[in-house]
Amino acid sequence: MGETSIQLEPFVSPSEAAQFLSIRPRQLLELARANILPGHPIGGGKRRVWRFRLSELAASVSGGVDYRSAVPDGHKARRKRYG
Repeated sequence: MGETSIQLEPFVSPSEAAQFLSIRPRQLLELARANILPGHPIGGGKRRVWRFRLSELAASVSGGVDYRSAVPDGHKARRKRYG
C-alpha cells in the first residue's frame, strides 16, 4: 500500500492576510465578518480569533469563487456595503 501525504495550506493571521491584499487588518476583518472575503473564525465567544488562507483570498478577489453563497445558514454576519 502506498502512503499518501496531503499537504494542507497553513492558516495566516489577519495581519499577514491584510498585507497580502495590501489593505489594513481592520478592513480585512470587517470584510470577513460581512462574508465578502473568506475567513475562518475560531471560537464561539464574542471575541473570535480569525484566520485566513491566502489561496482562498486570492481566489475570492480574482473572482474565482463566491464564498458568500457557501456560508452556513447558522452563521449570520453583519452586513456592510462596500464600494
